[in-house]
Amino acid sequence: MTEQEKIYHIALSMLDKVGPVTAKSLISYCGSIEDVFIATKKQLIAIPGIGDAFIGSFDPKSKLNDAEKEYQFAQKNDIQVLTYRDVAYPKRLSHFDYSPIVLYYKGFADLNHHRTVAVVGTRQPSDYGRHQCDRIIQGLVSYDIVLVSGLAYGVDATAHRQSIASGIPTVGIMGHGQDRIYPAEHKSLTSKMIEGGGGILTQFPINTKPDRENFPMRNRIIAALSDVIVVIQSKRSGGSIITAEIGNEYSKDVFALPGPVGEDLSEGCNKLIKQNKAHLLESAVDIAYIMRWDDIDKGKVIQKQLFVDLEPDESKLMNILRTQKEITIDALTYALEMSPSSVSSILLGLEFKGLVKSLPGKKYCLA
Repeated sequence: MTEQEKIYHIALSMLDKVGPVTAKSLISYCGSIEDVFIATKKQLIAIPGIGDAFIGSFDPKSKLNDAEKEYQFAQKNDIQVLTYRDVAYPKRLSHFDYSPIVLYYKGFADLNHHRTVAVVGTRQPSDYGRHQCDRIIQGLVSYDIVLVSGLAYGVDATAHRQSIASGIPTVGIMGHGQDRIYPAEHKSLTSKMIEGGGGILTQFPINTKPDRENFPMRNRIIAALSDVIVVIQSKRSGGSIITAEIGNEYSKDVFALPGPVGEDLSEGCNKLIKQNKAHLLESAVDIAYIMRWDDIDKGKVIQKQLFVDLEPDESKLMNILRTQKEITIDALTYALEMSPSSVSSILLGLEFKGLVKSLPGKKYCLA
């Protein structure tokens, strides 16, 4: 994608009344991002969902100067500008209509790594919570993951620090622009994250302050980017519980660390477990077991059977594969509206039956 095309995407994303869904619709109907900027009012009003009131305030050219400054800032500070059509744009995120048309990423971790785990929780964890967070992350080292969190005080910072200490690339998702770090005390932490092969990611342009309304959007990105969401201590409500709820909405596998009955920091996790919205988590082994990572890593191969009786979910998956030369597990998860662990289990069974073959890059095809 050219520099000018990226600037056009940035400008479109900066418009107050243009969200991701509208922006993508405009680009799709106009034919290209450039055509959005030269379209007449008559052409725009013919687009479904675009009315007179919208056209009256729609002026994408007004943001081009700000967009150029944003792009120059990114270039100067080694920040990647990822549009939703770029190869490096997170595929897990791109499946959702709300996904931002532009992301700003500084770092080295692969945002499409084959395993991503989010760790979230209270900003004021107990010693027990910090210890368990460290222990669980240490247990994930052998499973080749990228860890995602929100760069906040408490559990987020603990998770990022332990990831660095354990050699796990970790990515912080921010609710503000790349021209600042919030909280400011975490500036050195983010430097170590990047040096350790991780990074920092945001959908917000520079000069965006860490306002309260930005963090629900930040939480959605954390949930969408992850195969697994781990909640380490939380009160009955709060950002980490919202992230877990979003994870359930997106068919992600959610895990929660149980705690003593009656303690405030245990209420949120215990509630998720009690309502069957999260798996009970005691160690990293529990995550690997539910996600079937050990079975997948063994790469077992069973001779193809000529006649196989398929379960209903296996048939659905096979029907999708018959229409695709190859497809990622994330795309299958989205198409089947199932959790990653369930899809992994079905794929593993079909591999055992010799019907499906795994490919590099977390892709699958018919054997």
